[in-house]
Amino acid sequence: MTTGTPERGRVRARVFTSLRRRGLAANAIGATIAFVYLTLVAPPQPPSPGSEWEQLVLAPVYFVLAAVVGRRIGQRHLRRIAEWLSVDRPPTREEQTIALRLPRQAAALSAMGWLGGAVVFGVVTATHHPVVYVVGVVLGIVLAGLTTAAVTYLLAERTLRPVFARVFAGERPSPTDGTIVGTRPRLLVSWALGSGVALIAIAIAFLGRGDSRGDDLIPTVLFLVVVGLFAGGVLIAAAAASVSEPLERLTAAVERVEAGSLDEGVVVDDGGEVGRLQAGFNRMVAGLRERERIRETFGTYVDREVAEHILREGTALEGEELEITAMFVDIRGFTGLAERLSASEIVATLNRLFERVVPIIHAHGGHVDKYVGDGLLSVFGAPRRQDDHADQALAAALEIAATIEDEAEESVSIGIGLNSGAVVVGNIGGAGRLEFSVIGDAVNVAARVESATRETGDTVLLAEHTKELLADADIAMAERPRVALKGKREPVTLYAPRRTCASTNGEACST
Repeated sequence: MTTGTPERGRVRARVFTSLRRRGLAANAIGATIAFVYLTLVAPPQPPSPGSEWEQLVLAPVYFVLAAVVGRRIGQRHLRRIAEWLSVDRPPTREEQTIALRLPRQAAALSAMGWLGGAVVFGVVTATHHPVVYVVGVVLGIVLAGLTTAAVTYLLAERTLRPVFARVFAGERPSPTDGTIVGTRPRLLVSWALGSGVALIAIAIAFLGRGDSRGDDLIPTVLFLVVVGLFAGGVLIAAAAASVSEPLERLTAAVERVEAGSLDEGVVVDDGGEVGRLQAGFNRMVAGLRERERIRETFGTYVDREVAEHILREGTALEGEELEITAMFVDIRGFTGLAERLSASEIVATLNRLFERVVPIIHAHGGHVDKYVGDGLLSVFGAPRRQDDHADQALAAALEIAATIEDEAEESVSIGIGLNSGAVVVGNIGGAGRLEFSVIGDAVNVAARVESATRETGDTVLLAEHTKELLADADIAMAERPRVALKGKREPVTLYAPRRTCASTNGEACST
C-alpha cells in the first residue's frame, strides 16, 4: 500500500479540524441563543425558586457532555475517511458513500444532541411549570436545533469540498445517489428554517402566558425577530455560497476558454446539479482539446484550409463547381538528382523546398491540394473563395521563383505552371477513404503548362485564360510560341510574366 504524502496528511488534518470547529461553533451559538431566550428574554412566569441556578448549571454540563459524545461518534465516521485519504488510490464505492454522508451525519448528530436537550430540559421544566409552558420550551429547543442542524450541514458541506473533490476525481456525480442534497431542496430548506422558525417561535412565546397583557412580550418578540434575521441570514448566506462559489469558479474558467485557453478544468466538489455542471464543463473542454488535437494532426496531413472546410462542412460526396487557378510546382531534372543523392538526402531536399514554398502559397490564400512526387499542386479560389485567385496565384508563383533562385542549392531548379478554369471541388473516393480535391480539365492543363517550362526555359508560365483574368497591370507578359500540350488537339498560347520595375523607368525585371 502506498502511503500518503505529508502534504496530503496536512490537508486532511486541516479539513477535519475545521469541520469539528465549525460544527462546535454552530451548536455553541445556537445553544447560547436558546439559553438566553429561555432564561433571560422569556423566563417562565411565574418564576420558580432556584430554577435559574438549575439552568445555569445544567445547560453547560449538558452541552459539554453532548459535545464529547458527538465527537466520539463523529470520530468513527472520520476514521474510515482518514484511512482512505492517507493512501494514494481512488476511493471504493463504500468509501465514497461514507464521505458524501458526512454532512448529513454531522447535521444528524447535531439534531440528536438538540433533541436530547429538549427531552432533558422538558423534564426539568415540567417539575416546576404547567404542561403548556413545557410544550413551549420543548418546541423552542427543537426549532433551534433544526436551524442549528441546517447550519451545521451547510458548514460541513463547504468544509468537506476538498474531500468531495477526491471522491468525484473530476467525474460526474451520480444523480441517483441518495446521499446528495440537490440545490433546490437545499435552498428551500434554508429559506424555511431561516424564515419560518422565527415566526413559529414568536407564536410559541405566548404559550403558558395566557395572563399576559401583551406589552411585556414586546422584548421577547423583538429578540426573536433579531435572532430570526441573524439565523436566516446565516442559513441563506451559507446556502447561497454553496452554489455561488463553485459557479464563480466555473464562470471564470468559461471566460478563459472563450479567450482561447483549452488547458482549463474545474474541481468537481459538489454532488448535486452544480457538480454535474462542473463535470460537464470538464468533459466539454476535454472534447475541445481533442478536437483541436485532431485539427492540428489533420492539418499536418491535409492543408489547414481544407481541414477547416471538412470539419465545418462534413464529408458529403456532392461536389461544387467553381472557377479556380491551379498551380503546379515541379523540380526539374529530378531523375538525375535522385541518382546522385541517397533516399534520405532526396527527402531532406524535398522537405527544404516545400518548407519555403508552402508558406508562400498560404500567404496568398491558396492551399496545397496534393504532393505529387517531386512537385505539388496548389489551388487558389477553393475551398476559400477568392475573386482575385488568378492574381494571387501569379503573385505566389513569382515569389516562389524568386525565393528558390535566391536560397535553393544550385543543383535544384523548378518550373511553375498556372491555369484557370472551372473544376469540381469536393470529396473524392469511396469505401471509407476520401480525399478533398479538385477535378477538371483546368488542373490537367496546369500540369501540362508546367511541363512546357522545360521547352521554353521559363521558370513561370501561365495559360491564356489565366492571363485574361489578371487585374494586375504592373506585370508585363511575354508571349511564347504556341506549344502543343499533351492531350490537347491544338497548340496553346502561353505567357511568361515579367514584372515592370518602377525604379528603373520601365526596365523589365526578369523573373
